[in-house]
Amino acid sequence: MAASSLLTLLDDIATILDDVAILSKVAAKKTTGVLGDDLALNAEQVTGVSAERELPVIWKVAKGSFINKLILVPGAILVSSFAPFLIMPMLFIGGSFLCFEGFEKVMEKFFHKKHDSEALVKTLSEEEKIKGAIRTDFILSLEIIVIALGSVGQVPLLTRILVLSLIAIGITVGVYGLVALIVKIDDFGLWLLKKESNLSKKTGSFFLIFAPNLMKLLGIAGTVAMFLVGGGIISHAIAPIHHLAESFGSLSFLVDAITGIIAGGILVLVVTLFQKIKNSTAS
Repeated sequence: MAASSLLTLLDDIATILDDVAILSKVAAKKTTGVLGDDLALNAEQVTGVSAERELPVIWKVAKGSFINKLILVPGAILVSSFAPFLIMPMLFIGGSFLCFEGFEKVMEKFFHKKHDSEALVKTLSEEEKIKGAIRTDFILSLEIIVIALGSVGQVPLLTRILVLSLIAIGITVGVYGLVALIVKIDDFGLWLLKKESNLSKKTGSFFLIFAPNLMKLLGIAGTVAMFLVGGGIISHAIAPIHHLAESFGSLSFLVDAITGIIAGGILVLVVTLFQKIKNSTAS
């Protein structure tokens, strides 16, 4: 009897693990698009950070990302079980915040005022980048978890927890591992330059030229991703815009991008006016 019960238990465990593997693969495929945005955004966050601080900054953001997942996975399980109607409003707020941050980045690029103290700027820049990256990671992670949740919403609770946990861990390790590799391309180029082989030297020179251009490209891609992801969430939540996007077929991303830019501009304007009114009232 004991042997039979043990075999039954092992069979149940094997079935659960098999379901987890299959559902994790399905969920990972559905989140691929957001993962690309996540990678671009996080690589963009370390643009301008000194070389010796790149990995420490990435590690701090990665730790923040793990904390985000520790909040989001249990939260997603609870919401999906007791209040599924809250998922869309949460996504809408997150998408709006992405659009706001994206538009703010564009504004800062063209109208940013330099401080007198470069050391202070560097210190504030690093702190702001870390905090901003963790905030952005929270929103993108929320979207990824919700998308993954859509693939496992009807499965047993234990399987749902295991799949979401596996996706959360895999995403964090994968994304920040790739970001760390990307930002160290130039160091790899310098290492190759020290080799005696002409091929190594040429390859090293190529990487040294390629690395800063890649980071600039990722910086632009990260900002664009904010509008695409944020605008996509907003357009999906507003029926007329969603139908308009669908009518564009494969070019629906253009509607998402325009929606994101407009939403970001409106939010930045509202926040700026609120701050001016608050400052004038205080004075």
